[in-house]
Amino acid sequence: MSLSGERPYLCSECDKKFTFKSQLIIHQRRHTGEKPFSCSECSKCFRSNSQLILHQRIHTGEQTFLCSICSKCFRSDSELIKHQRTHTGEKPFACSECDKCFTQKPHLARHQRIHTGVKPFSCSECSKCFNTDIHLVRHQRSHTGEKPFKCSECSKCFMQKSNLIVHLKIHTGVKPFSCSECDYSAIQSSDLVKHQRIHTGEKPFICSECNKCFTQKVSLLTHQRIHTNKSLGSE
Repeated sequence: MSLSGERPYLCSECDKKFTFKSQLIIHQRRHTGEKPFSCSECSKCFRSNSQLILHQRIHTGEQTFLCSICSKCFRSDSELIKHQRTHTGEKPFACSECDKCFTQKPHLARHQRIHTGVKPFSCSECSKCFNTDIHLVRHQRSHTGEKPFKCSECSKCFMQKSNLIVHLKIHTGVKPFSCSECDYSAIQSSDLVKHQRIHTGEKPFICSECNKCFTQKVSLLTHQRIHTNKSLGSE
């Protein structure tokens, strides 16, 4: 940046300003889609020569940026800086709405969609929208039936990694959630909550037809079939 801090080069598409004309030219390729720099190994194209040089290190294996804490190597100084935050705990990107902080700018941008309500990722099967591509990928498995997370003990498969982690506790015997009233313990906190209703007498699931109450949702759904069958029988 110049000493004066001037940014005289203005993008006509988005009004973003730049110190140097070369920066403006590279930026404008975002709008035009132009990618004039091509990798000789895989033909992938880039907007700038610096992006191409960084990419080519994938093929050469070059990793010149060394972490002084753990000696892990990275292809670029930006990757090294991001990595070093795992050691320092630094989270420089703060949400203006709730003051939650993040180690990377893309993580902040993704989080801010919670406040704006923007959901740019749409399912091609049912048009349901999501605020992150990760949530969309998880949702799409409900259509494809894909279960990429496999248990090494019994080969059972799951749609989400979190479900696999819970399942693995069956094999280890670990039940970290204990009831304070009796000797019952559970693999999941949700199972403990259901169990504790035995002690509290809480029945939060209410039938809209007869106001009968149940401790579990599955019991309510089973009960509601009585009303559904009655309704069908009267037709």
